[in-house]
Amino acid sequence: MSEMLLERTLEISTFTAAHTTLDVVTVDDIEFVDITDRIRELVRSSRIRCGFVSIQTRHTTTGIVINENEPLLISDMKCLLERLIPASAGYQHDNFTIRTVNLTPGERSNGHSHCRSLFIPSSENINVDEGELQLGRWQRIFLVELDGPRERLISVSLLGNR
Repeated sequence: MSEMLLERTLEISTFTAAHTTLDVVTVDDIEFVDITDRIRELVRSSRIRCGFVSIQTRHTTTGIVINENEPLLISDMKCLLERLIPASAGYQHDNFTIRTVNLTPGERSNGHSHCRSLFIPSSENINVDEGELQLGRWQRIFLVELDGPRERLISVSLLGNR
């Protein structure tokens, strides 16, 4: 059995745990909102040198993903979601005459949005090293809106040492 060597080890003398909530207002029914700079600023202000940041949506019709922020790719991803899970397919969740659970006044017909969210993670964890997010050259962090426009909340936890 070979031994794995760590690139860098740090003695944890000042462990930091922090949490905040980000507000995001979306404008489209399907939208990829780049939140990378906001997350990067939270990491900087936390002064965490080595650790990770956990980003989680607080909604069942949104997701958190890492991908490239290229307009044609974003359009392709929106089209893929619409093609795989069309809004017009007819969902039992939208039949308010038979549905009896979790109904609210002014309920949206959004069964398609819930089904789309099955294919998109609700959270991402990203390593932090030397005080920087460890993202690749083209990687960006997105809130994926599947039932907009709406106001959305993102829970962000940071853990690490200073």
